Parts: sequence; structure tokens; C-alpha cells
Amino acid sequence: MNDYDTYLFDIDGTLLDTMDLIYHSFRATLARFNGPDLSREHILSHVGIPLITQMEIYLGPLGDREKEILGFHRTYQFSIYKEHLKIFTGVPELLGELRRRGKKTGVVTSRTKDSLHKYLSHFGLLEYFDLLVTPECTSRAKPDPEPVLYAMEKLGSEPERTLFLGDASVDILSGYRAGADTAFAQWGPNDPKELPQPPTWIVSSLSDLLA
Repeated sequence: MNDYDTYLFDIDGTLLDTMDLIYHSFRATLARFNGPDLSREHILSHVGIPLITQMEIYLGPLGDREKEILGFHRTYQFSIYKEHLKIFTGVPELLGELRRRGKKTGVVTSRTKDSLHKYLSHFGLLEYFDLLVTPECTSRAKPDPEPVLYAMEKLGSEPERTLFLGDASVDILSGYRAGADTAFAQWGPNDPKELPQPPTWIVSSLSDLLA
């Protein structure tokens, strides 16, 4: 793998294993607001897009229910995250080594700022990142290139010297459209064969980024 100046990371399914947390949270929210009874696979297939978009897929236009529904969902998720949130093997070691090598690092996620800070802090990871790009930062979300372009602009990074690691098609498309190289994390819930855009790299472990 190439040696890059800047490393950008998705969070859900890439650095943190949030799949159980997401599934249980959506199940509770859909039950509370008379939504459909969906399978785990169906719910996890939408991981990576903004929360409000996911809710509208399942519940239709939220309208004046938006604040209540999203508020319930976040409150419930925060109440159970210590039971279900996990970190993938090798994350602190990778981020620490990138820091030691003087690399610029950032997060590009569809997770909102409050939950991102809470979950990164839970594992002591906040100190490893120069920048956190959340839906509050840009007008358009992944798979649009804007979040990755925003990250590169803020970090003073060139696309050809930037790698974006993610586990979903929205990550690979966003990085590709921004001109950055992309890496697909095979340990997430998605199948690389189903990607609409091939990544630059397919990696089987975080240590591959240091090879």
C-alpha cells in the first residue's frame, strides 16, 4: 500500500463496531413510533447515511415528529451504548503509529457530533484526530464528495496524498468523487463485490494501512 500524508476514517463498521448498537436502537425507535418490523440485515444495509434519512426510509416524512423521533432514538442509544459498543482490534495501535509518523488524521462520518464525541471518548480516541467531520459541518453528506473535500481543505491535504478508509459504498464513492484514494474495510458488514465503485485498496486488517 502507498504511504499517504493524510488518513481519513469512517467510524461505524470501520473503527468502531456499532452494528449491535445501531440495530437495537432502530428496533426500539421503530417499535415506539409504529414503524415496520425490519430484519437486522435490512437495518444495517443503510448504515453510513445520515440518521434522518434512515428514519425517513422506515417511517416516511417525519414532519413535526422529527424532533421527538430523533430525540428518542439518540436518548435510547445513549442509554445502551456501554453494553453494545465495541472497538475493532488494532484501532488505538494504528492511530498511535500514524501519529508517531507525523500523519494527518481525520474522521468523516454520518454520525452526529454529540454521539461521535461520546463514543470516541469512551475508548480514548479523540486525541488521535486532527479533525472530525460530521453532518453538521457540510450541507451534503456521503456519498457526495463534499465531506471529504471539506476534510482535505481543513487539513491542507492534497487528494493524491489522501486515503479514506470506510466499509460502505457511500464512503468509497465520497472519497473517489473527491479525488482521494480509498480503502475498503473488509471487517465491516458489507460485501466489496456489491460496491458500485471499486476502491483503490481492499484491506483485511487495520495493519494493512501501515504495510
